[in-house]
Amino acid sequence: MLLSLAFRNLWRNRRRTLLTLSAMVVSAALLILALGVFSGMFKDMLASATEQYYGHLVLAKPEYHLRRDLFANLSVDITNHPALMNEPEILARSPRLRSFGLLSKQLSSQPVELLGIIPELEQQVTSLQNKITAGDYPKLEDRNGAMIGQGLAKKMKLKLGDELVFVTQAADGSIGNDLLIVRGVFATGDSRNDNNLVLVPLPWLQEVVVLPGRIHEVAMTLANPMLAAEVADRLTPHLPENTEVLGWGDLLPEMREVIAAYGVSRMIIVTILYLATGLGILNTFFMSVMERTREFGILMAQGMRPMAIRALVLLETLFLGGIALAIGLFCGALMTLYMQQIGIDLTSYITPITYAGGTILPRLHAVFEVANFLVPAGMLLLVSLVAGFLPANRAARLNPVVAVRED
Repeated sequence: MLLSLAFRNLWRNRRRTLLTLSAMVVSAALLILALGVFSGMFKDMLASATEQYYGHLVLAKPEYHLRRDLFANLSVDITNHPALMNEPEILARSPRLRSFGLLSKQLSSQPVELLGIIPELEQQVTSLQNKITAGDYPKLEDRNGAMIGQGLAKKMKLKLGDELVFVTQAADGSIGNDLLIVRGVFATGDSRNDNNLVLVPLPWLQEVVVLPGRIHEVAMTLANPMLAAEVADRLTPHLPENTEVLGWGDLLPEMREVIAAYGVSRMIIVTILYLATGLGILNTFFMSVMERTREFGILMAQGMRPMAIRALVLLETLFLGGIALAIGLFCGALMTLYMQQIGIDLTSYITPITYAGGTILPRLHAVFEVANFLVPAGMLLLVSLVAGFLPANRAARLNPVVAVRED
């Protein structure tokens, strides 16, 4: 009886109920969309830092990421260490050798970072192959082919096929130098990579810096990037001494703080938005209770207990919240799907922004995450019940004799 009575009471004042319902639906749908867009933005930032350069996990000598010491190198065989091969979270591994030096063409010179890679393996760890604007990714058999950043190409006025001279310090104390040929150009939107990074075949760089069979690090990609710290802790006891495994959070502490702050920001946004929604629900049901004072008095005079009166009003708020939740989830899912598949391109208005080690791209898109639906859903039902408690409590405390006399 209470269920049917509660549902019927919702529509006694259709206009007021529909206005409150509309506010609840809009708040839920827009919140789901906003959280999806924020998640997409942070996913892009994390991907720009880890999937274009660092990788999710890096194995190297202790503190190599701080000093980039030429002599802090490892045997290339460590790439196939059993601990790395047996870890189910690791999807791919790429050995790397790094060198810093001067790249020159005629009278133009620029300081650069050369990353020696095995192309087939590196493409499984990073995604620079998806950022190529001209030419091709370096090939292992193309001994001195190079792929450079778009910013570097513009500074030095380079085009495909141009010959460059690279000069650096070699491990034996000599000056390492050789020719490079531009085979490809990439553009990530991150000025640090676009202006300084050059990808070359690993054997060529090993020869130039006189480090045959040696590498500086092994970059890895994981099935779930958020488990990087946990995987690093699992691997450390099984790896050779004088090595360390670092997750992206250790390599990019600012990014880790941004991701952590996102969770707090999400709850603050949810709380503020639903406080306003809760006030609307509270107003609706207070008005409803005041209009039905005489009705509640008659019900109580006929034997309905205060507990049942309280439950009746709470059921009404729960019904309203449930209806709003169903419609809000559906609308939120549709808008999120649209933003995921199409998004909004803002390239004409803003440029990429580098922040906390990642790049915020000039486009808005959303991602589907369970938390982005569960948090608004749970909070909407909670707010509905909390907002309905005060009018429900007032109705339950009515004096039947006084209430019956109300006009």
